[in-house]
Amino acid sequence: MTEHGSHINLPSGLFAGKTAIVTGASRGVGRATALRLAEGGANVVVNYLNSKTEGFETSRLCQERGVESFPINGDTSDQLQAKRVAAKTVEEFGGIDLLVLNAGIWEGAPIEEMTEETWNRVMNTNLKSAWAMSKACVPAMKRRGSGAIVLVSSTAGQRGEANYSNYAASKGGMISFTKALATELAPNIRVNCVAPGWIETAMVRPAFDDKEYERSVIESIPLKRIATTDDVALSICFLLSPWAQHITGEILNINGGSVLCG
Repeated sequence: MTEHGSHINLPSGLFAGKTAIVTGASRGVGRATALRLAEGGANVVVNYLNSKTEGFETSRLCQERGVESFPINGDTSDQLQAKRVAAKTVEEFGGIDLLVLNAGIWEGAPIEEMTEETWNRVMNTNLKSAWAMSKACVPAMKRRGSGAIVLVSSTAGQRGEANYSNYAASKGGMISFTKALATELAPNIRVNCVAPGWIETAMVRPAFDDKEYERSVIESIPLKRIATTDDVALSICFLLSPWAQHITGEILNINGGSVLCG
């Protein structure tokens, strides 16, 4: 078993000569994706918001895989900060080829108790950041003449999630944004989306403090396990790679069969 948690190894030249930006890359799915992209030969820009130590560590681990990488702080829901991330990437690496829109938070409340602050924070972090980073990076990708973008949505965006209506709305918005952008940016830039179910991350771990609930969740998944961050990272890398060269506007479900939808 590798440190990725999977026996699968990516070809070292899969992303050779490419530059990737991963938002929310200090931990979880973002970190796993950054490391897999580095394994495949991409130079990786590691965006983080508050977790400076973890962001720098992700970048260091990417460098250990033989590529160039740097960490950069920034609230990517802010247009100016998103532009700064894109501009720094172009300055360092000459362009942008791959973009992973992973920044996200999971906060909710019953609708009658949800504050405007909670609604806005989730919508901004999850959905507005996808828009701001796309707006900031697409011009550089167009100059390259090609590119690939992957958004990280959720099953909540497909079927809703009680007491997390803000989160579900943000993730559903990401799915629609994917489809709109895919047609807008074709034929040279592909845009796809992954929609994971439960993932083993620090963000969701508190939900499984109740072991009986955790068992019930696992039992409800046909493949009988919760996804690892690497399960999601590998799917993202597939969509970014030449292996998916004729796929755009796709919503790839990564939920072990728990939500069966097209």
